[in-house]
Amino acid sequence: MGILAAMAKAKRKTPSKSKAAPRKRRLTVHGLRRWSLRGLVAAVVLPVLYVMALAFVNPPITPYIWSERARLGEVRWDWVNLEDMPPHVAQSFVAAEDANFCLHWGFDMGAIRLALEEGANRGASTISQQVVKNVFLWQGRSWPRKALEAVLTPVMEATWSKRRIIEVYLNVAELDEGVFGVGAAGPWYFGVEARALSAAQAARLAAVLPAPKVRSAKEASARSRSIADGAATIRADGRAACFES
Repeated sequence: MGILAAMAKAKRKTPSKSKAAPRKRRLTVHGLRRWSLRGLVAAVVLPVLYVMALAFVNPPITPYIWSERARLGEVRWDWVNLEDMPPHVAQSFVAAEDANFCLHWGFDMGAIRLALEEGANRGASTISQQVVKNVFLWQGRSWPRKALEAVLTPVMEATWSKRRIIEVYLNVAELDEGVFGVGAAGPWYFGVEARALSAAQAARLAAVLPAPKVRSAKEASARSRSIADGAATIRADGRAACFES
């Protein structure tokens, strides 16, 4: 009887598998929730930290430049600091793409309202939005990309100076197929470095946007002449002050 009693006592002390299983399942669900939360935090925090870091560090490459290099085999890309470009280069691109660049915080609400009134044929993306798209995101139109662009643009505007935004823009904008930035486009089109670009040449480079695979800067056009006039206007009325030293 002593042996049987000891066996019965041991059996009572041993937890059954059916009782242990729910606790194991609860721990598994809890762990999944914890790691899901960590993944969500990382998905938000890491891109924001990367945006903030590029306020001081030049991007090693962009998703679009990388994809074009893979497609074409090679690309032309030569980084040039803003202080090494003539002032009329930045003025021309701002006049062409975002004349109110110094007046907004990343979104030009007036241009957005006008685009909504005139339909899909009119764009409303600011230079800040284009930098976010070109440096951090992917090309093409999709709601997920536009949502990320809407989140990251204010972060960039809050952590980058206007000079930094236009500097990065002038270095990553596509100005011909496989040609990125004025540092590569100057020699490609005119045989001169970015520091030697004339006002007319800068206006012709800006005129290829937003269709660099279709337009060419090799010859002057009505658009480039209009951009040159616009550059002189924003220089005179103060709308270029935020990115000039």
